[in-house]
Amino acid sequence: MKVLNSYPSDDGFYMPAEYDRHLGCFMIWPQRPGSWGKDASNARKAFCEVASVIARSEDVYMAVSKEEYDRARIMLKDSGRIHLIKAESDDAWARDSGATFVVDNKHNLRGIDWQFNAWGGAYDGLYASWDKDQKLASLISETVDADIYDAGHFVLEGGSIHVDGEGTLITTEECLLSPGRNPRMSKLDIENELKRYLGVEKIIWLPFGIYNDETNGHVDNFCCFVSPSEVVLAWTDDKDDPQYENSRLAFDILSKETDAKGRRIKIHKLPIPSRPVCIDEADLLNFVFEEGEDEREAGERLAASYVNFYISNDNVLVPQFGDINDRKALDILAECFPDREVIGIYAMDILKGGGNIHCITQQIPWRNDERC
Repeated sequence: MKVLNSYPSDDGFYMPAEYDRHLGCFMIWPQRPGSWGKDASNARKAFCEVASVIARSEDVYMAVSKEEYDRARIMLKDSGRIHLIKAESDDAWARDSGATFVVDNKHNLRGIDWQFNAWGGAYDGLYASWDKDQKLASLISETVDADIYDAGHFVLEGGSIHVDGEGTLITTEECLLSPGRNPRMSKLDIENELKRYLGVEKIIWLPFGIYNDETNGHVDNFCCFVSPSEVVLAWTDDKDDPQYENSRLAFDILSKETDAKGRRIKIHKLPIPSRPVCIDEADLLNFVFEEGEDEREAGERLAASYVNFYISNDNVLVPQFGDINDRKALDILAECFPDREVIGIYAMDILKGGGNIHCITQQIPWRNDERC
């Protein structure tokens, strides 16, 4: 594996859409007591279900600590497409601490190693130390034999961006302009870095993400491409819900926007759960927080959203919360992905950790020497 100091766009590389074909998916085994509890069994079962469904159509590369390796091997029931990698991590958010992958027109594959600072560093980061997570991008790039771009000067998480693979990127001002990311960079500076590293031509800025999202409004929990010039947007008709204004502002912007190719954007409103999803006292008894780690409180509203799904080669894995809108979300996404099976996965035990299915997965695009 070579470490590259050039820009991907200068080398002819760009980030493909998630609905393009994959070589595989990167995940990290859950272990941190402050995210998954001192008894992480339910979270691990949910991770295993996600990995198992993804492995029906693409390889899964799961980073696991030495301490948890045997447990993970037994629980995952390897079908031949799940590969365990011995590695230490601070937490299990592969979307944000793992590499972002780019390809060229011949589908040669390379990774990008952004700076990761636990969603805000000393300003408002969610835990005090992230040294182990910083090493994961190089680890997965080396595992799949891909050279990697050094973007260590630029703080970025994979959940803060979504692309159509045809030149357009969506993000939120709430996240990328937050003081804990790149405070010395202007909005234009950030746009230029995104264009240089991801090969995009146009960036659509939405003001906010999901209400009370501790990642400062990651776009992957709020709005994402389902095909070129077509997005789903988290939505509520309840004007008394604090999410309503966030969604309305985004809808108004997207309704007037075009993508990089000049096409109008079709918007599918994807409902949020009908009632707020909150942490309760019983959940809190299971968490063990470290010094400097962001702590949860009883009654805290979690950033529950059906937009936080993962698109695998043959399936779409959609969070379910035991809510009446679970079925509605599956039906809407089935219309958006007619060539894939849309599968609901009960994801409350992932949500309690602070994210959901898209947050714990990171796609690895197919390359020219692989059959996917």
